[in-house]
Amino acid sequence: QVNLVESGGGLVQAGDSLRLSCAASGRTSSMYVMGWFRQAPGKEREFVAAISWSGRLYYPESAEGRFTISRDNVENTVYLQMNSLKPEDTAVYYCAAGPPTTVPRIPTGGYEYWGQGAQVTVSS
Repeated sequence: QVNLVESGGGLVQAGDSLRLSCAASGRTSSMYVMGWFRQAPGKEREFVAAISWSGRLYYPESAEGRFTISRDNVENTVYLQMNSLKPEDTAVYYCAAGPPTTVPRIPTGGYEYWGQGAQVTVSS
């Protein structure tokens, strides 16, 4: 069992930065791949970034370089640094954890655990 708790969301203005954190506890074998996804109202869940235990990074092919994922394996925490935020980044951001067999960019790719989500709202 793995428990994921996101924090760091909030209301910001366009151009601001935010850092989301996801604190994980439980079975480390299920935390090999840690991912961030987001879901806006009326839209499908969208891949944002992922990182493996060894530090391999995954981003969408369309990534603009504004978001950076990192992890602290000692603290079992994964971070999402978001810079130059835009109103279209408004969504609920979810942290997910999966074993080594997880396909990182796909929400149904094997992630076994999900956090409760953190709301990020970017005003124009």
